[in-house]
Amino acid sequence: MVPNSAIRNFCIIAHVDHGKSTLADRFLELTETVSRRQMTQQLLDDMDLEKERGITIKLRPVRMSFKANDGEVYQLNLIDTPGHVDFAYEVSRSMAACEGAVLVVDAAQGVEAQTLANTLLAMDRDLTLLPVLNKIDLPVAEPERIARQVEELLAMERAEILLCSAKTGEGVREILEKIVLEVPPPQGDLDAPLRALIFDSWFDPYRGAVVMVRVVDGFLEEGSKIQMMATGRTYEVLEVGYFSPTPLRCKQLCRGEVGYLTASIKDVHDTRIGDTITSALHGAAAPLPGYKAMKHMVFCGLYPTNSEQFGELGDALLKLALNDSAFSFQAETSQALGFGYRCGFLGLLHMEIAQERLEREFDLELITTSPNVAYRVMTSAGEVLDLSSPAQLPPPNEIEILEEPFVRATILMPSEYLGPIFKLLQDRRGVQTGLEYIDKKIVLLRYDLPLNEIVFDFHDRLKSMTRGYGSLDYEFSDYRRSDLVKLEILVNGEPVDALNVIVHQDKAYHRGRQLCQKMRKLIPRQLFDVSIQASIGKRIIARETVKALRKNVTAKCYGGDITRKRKLLEKQKEGKRRMKQVGRVEIPQSAFMAILSVDH
Repeated sequence: MVPNSAIRNFCIIAHVDHGKSTLADRFLELTETVSRRQMTQQLLDDMDLEKERGITIKLRPVRMSFKANDGEVYQLNLIDTPGHVDFAYEVSRSMAACEGAVLVVDAAQGVEAQTLANTLLAMDRDLTLLPVLNKIDLPVAEPERIARQVEELLAMERAEILLCSAKTGEGVREILEKIVLEVPPPQGDLDAPLRALIFDSWFDPYRGAVVMVRVVDGFLEEGSKIQMMATGRTYEVLEVGYFSPTPLRCKQLCRGEVGYLTASIKDVHDTRIGDTITSALHGAAAPLPGYKAMKHMVFCGLYPTNSEQFGELGDALLKLALNDSAFSFQAETSQALGFGYRCGFLGLLHMEIAQERLEREFDLELITTSPNVAYRVMTSAGEVLDLSSPAQLPPPNEIEILEEPFVRATILMPSEYLGPIFKLLQDRRGVQTGLEYIDKKIVLLRYDLPLNEIVFDFHDRLKSMTRGYGSLDYEFSDYRRSDLVKLEILVNGEPVDALNVIVHQDKAYHRGRQLCQKMRKLIPRQLFDVSIQASIGKRIIARETVKALRKNVTAKCYGGDITRKRKLLEKQKEGKRRMKQVGRVEIPQSAFMAILSVDH
């Protein structure tokens, strides 16, 4: 059994692409957890999507053994975390299992929006922060200037900041030595009743739910009876172990350690992230604090292209929700698409990743409806409704107040791009709450923005306008009253509920026109004219027509009376009119995704 004083639990936090996973690779190499022969780039990012996109999506725990300069051998429990704003919940869960955090900052790009957000998260958790400037080997690196930024923005002493290159390994051992010296050992009582915090889980088809835990008090061992404090369900532990980085079985996990357990848990609802595991025989009196409930930012409908796969989709969503606690779903129906599920996500990237995982891991073909944010309605009867879909919006005469979510946005960018960004923020109905020059080159903007205006393409526009140097972080603020309307799309006179969106009244005509134009190019031509209309209530505000395919019925008329040709054309016209009455238009998946790519 490892004494408490020899255990260090820490995570690596940073903005996207600042080198967290590469630094984790060097830690694994230096501690000889992984041999040079087995080493690959970003070893802990083992999901196909992570390797393809070059980002971390899921937190990854790993145990390392490190012999420090003082001759002592320490057990280091590292958690590698994602950097994108959509996966901030993964970061906060990782922090709950740690006493310290290595804050990585790119020595070329400097402090960015997510760096600030992660620092504040770590401070709220009372973690010991170790600032590290990475990528000092780059020709464009400015470690001294960036160190001053870290001092001013994050309130850290220059002497505390370490320099390293995760790529070459320079300065990496010094980081591990500092972790051993400064990160406090975990507190916990081995003789107290078992209390273990669930901070991640996933479903294994052979072993049931695999649960990642941080043991706070007592110990976990094979054969012991455990109880989930949220549900009261009891299980017998079949296996305990840890990741190094592959799963390694062990006899027990003691207080302060991080590892996994399996107990033939078939029902995925029984392993709730943030729940406390205790002993079924001598249980703890009170559970651990757990996590603050996550607020979903974006909602969309997921429907199987083959309606017979509805049951399979439900099973797949249950298993995905076990692995991703920030994801939620509930059944819904659509006139256009049949039976499906309304799903909640933290952002558009989170939505894309979830859809791709469902298609790859569970072999499903899905249609995704247009994403939207959650609105709040007060009806004339005094009832308050939370809406996750435009279809739930009551008729206009029943709406007293319609509110939309606002977020507190933090934007860090070079000052030379202030003009275009001010215009972009003004176009998106933003309200400035702060402006601060970090140095001569970098400016920090604080804005209150409607979530509906930034959730689609705002981040892409920000990046392109600032040539990749602008960064964005946001958190939910409150609901505010706005002049919003439901924009409906009609194809051939029939409403397509899956394409409805809620927009600000000032932008409704522009948005409706763009949607109709976009869909005209995407809906295949039929043997009859297809009308595409955008409407607000009973009023049509935009229209486009997909022209019919036309057969030349007069091709065989060589001369003769003109009335013969007219008769054939009239017969064709009448046939098209009848066909339009009974004909149905198949709307391709690309049309549903068109709303995503429409410029605001």
